[in-house]
Amino acid sequence: MNQTLTKETKRILNTVVTPERQKRSEWTVQQGAPRVRSTVQALLNAGDIDQDAADAADRWYRDFVFGHYGYVEFAPNHENNTCTRHDAVSWQVVRANAVGRIADVRDAMGMCAHVRLRMMIAEEKTFSDMGKVLYPGTTDSVGRRKVSAQCALVLEQLSDYYGRTKKVAT
Repeated sequence: MNQTLTKETKRILNTVVTPERQKRSEWTVQQGAPRVRSTVQALLNAGDIDQDAADAADRWYRDFVFGHYGYVEFAPNHENNTCTRHDAVSWQVVRANAVGRIADVRDAMGMCAHVRLRMMIAEEKTFSDMGKVLYPGTTDSVGRRKVSAQCALVLEQLSDYYGRTKKVAT
């Protein structure tokens, strides 16, 4: 566990996350909440991607989790819309829209990019783990380097995709 966690964050982490899970991952604090240090954060810290790509990854992750698992974690600057009707049907419609946005990204970027996004962001795999799966015949270091470069490229393309869809919507 990362030593930058405050006592309050450690207390929350101990009540929410099992000790086994805490040992398996490196933890950081993002927006006051304990988070697993992700491959996206590693790419951002290394300067391989910019903040727009990291934000695009976060947007994709929120859509993925909400669409597939049915819960949402709002961004810190989120403002509730009191004009919307909140019932079971509208909830499922909004979930379906989130799954549709994930499918749109998959259709626009291709299945290979989707697999890398899913492994990197949703499944929280490390570059080494992804390298073993995607390049089983190579050494760990070669697979890790290949996957790292591919993930950086996919995240930059994802950022570009969201930028283009935003321009079309306006």
